[in-house]
Amino acid sequence: MTNNILKKGLYAAMLAVGAASFTGCTDLSETVYSQLPGDGSYTLTNKDIQAMYGPIYDRLRDMYNGWEGYQDISEECGDLIMTPFRYETSGWGAQYVSLHKHEFHSTINHLYRPWYSCYQGITTCNSLLDNADIAANETAKAELRTYRALFYYVLFDLFRNIPLQTTLNVPSGYMPEQEDPAKTFDWIVNELNESKPYLTKDVEFGQINYYGACMILAKMYLNRNAWFPTEAEDKSYYEKACDEVNEIINSGKYELASTYLEPFSANNRCKETILGLVYDKKNAGMGTNYYCKWNISGSGAIFNVTFDGWNGSAGIPQFINSYDPDDTRKTDCWIWGPQKNKTTGEQIYINDKPLDYTIDVYAIEKPGAAGMQGARLKKYEIVEGDVGVSNDAVPFFRLTDAYFIKAECLLRLGGYKGESEQVAADIVTKIRQRAFKNNPEKATRTVEQLKGASVYDYGLRETQGEIKDGVLTNIVNTETHEGGADIQLGGLLDDLAWEFVYEHHRRQDLIRFKMDNGCNVFNGKSWFGKSANTNASDHHLDIFPILKDNLQANPKLHQNPGYDGAK
Repeated sequence: MTNNILKKGLYAAMLAVGAASFTGCTDLSETVYSQLPGDGSYTLTNKDIQAMYGPIYDRLRDMYNGWEGYQDISEECGDLIMTPFRYETSGWGAQYVSLHKHEFHSTINHLYRPWYSCYQGITTCNSLLDNADIAANETAKAELRTYRALFYYVLFDLFRNIPLQTTLNVPSGYMPEQEDPAKTFDWIVNELNESKPYLTKDVEFGQINYYGACMILAKMYLNRNAWFPTEAEDKSYYEKACDEVNEIINSGKYELASTYLEPFSANNRCKETILGLVYDKKNAGMGTNYYCKWNISGSGAIFNVTFDGWNGSAGIPQFINSYDPDDTRKTDCWIWGPQKNKTTGEQIYINDKPLDYTIDVYAIEKPGAAGMQGARLKKYEIVEGDVGVSNDAVPFFRLTDAYFIKAECLLRLGGYKGESEQVAADIVTKIRQRAFKNNPEKATRTVEQLKGASVYDYGLRETQGEIKDGVLTNIVNTETHEGGADIQLGGLLDDLAWEFVYEHHRRQDLIRFKMDNGCNVFNGKSWFGKSANTNASDHHLDIFPILKDNLQANPKLHQNPGYDGAK
């Protein structure tokens, strides 16, 4: 199917919602529409219409955690996690090296999934909105416009220069063109603001509501200045972001979980989650691959699973070493050191070698990493058994995120609507308290700390060489130290890392936070295997190139500025 789509062009790709997409709804009850009366007397109810949302939920799941999806592309280019070249396992991880080193190009595999799945989701929304009966239902219309805006939010975040399509009623042979980013931004914001009054404020897990729309708007406003870096900073967008999250916080509909890991437990319905993506292999046809992506083959006994690991991703040593030793989020999220059988407590051996995950890693490539190098993520619950994937309720938005947006806006504004910067410090302290229950004094953050230096030991690090007979030879060590004293709001950037690691946050955060030299942290800092770009006027890496296949399929598309083939 994919090859035909590429041949027929981008618009065909937007139309191509395969049969598998229609299996995504977890409500397995069925309305038989072929038996509706033919005299026009039947009116579709909200439940009838929502039963048609299956492809939307399916595409959200696929966009986010499908192979090389939004979660990966948002994190693999950051300073928290990496997937190094694994020279002992036929080079697994090679496709991630360019992402990590910020050597973006138009054939990176990760450019495919978010674009394709988002436009499939948009096509479903447009198809339903083109139906006059559905469009006449104000609630359904608002929900569909909000889901569509969410898909466009993701595309805008990654690519900026994107086609903006709102209907399937187009002439034969039509090919979409990219819209001006400022117009796309305004359109997304307008869609959400017009839809909010018709959205329910009731909370039903896995479904968009009024407060989900508030979160998308808050993200749009929070990042507006970073997304348009050549324009003068407009602080009114931070005010608007703060207003949106205040609606969520003050609603009383959501609660902070008592433990850090509760929002990431399998099959949970955590009251902290504002918008959850439900992964369930039995009912939704898709689970998550967190265990497989992060763990080495033969390590299943750590979690008592029978499916196998791919030995891919690892924590960046500089980030792992940035945690306070008493911050329980470190052990909540990561495993390292000797690994034991979950059932027997005995040491696990792989090929007669004890399984011992080291924090240190040689390099992102040349040679890359040995099989047991790198701390491994366990933040999302890995369910025992042989299901092949984990059934997780993954939070796309959660209340903690709303609180952090408020804190950041208060710091950037110097206070707002009678709330001072101290409120921001109190918010971050409150969030940290669940990670420092045994050392409550360490939970406290001051305004000065949040606005001060990052503790991340930035600088280029790697140990490169050649592997001969399993031994690293011709060693070349690189170690520079930049530190984080020149990062504005560096303390807050640290807390965002410790709280939201591998939650599709980091790329966006690094682009939003600036250094004293005018660069954003994403470009201007170096870290493990990634060099700095200190040209403060060069922003082309803030967005990704358009996939080459999409450019070839639609001659009206143009490559993003700064990349090969751009006009």
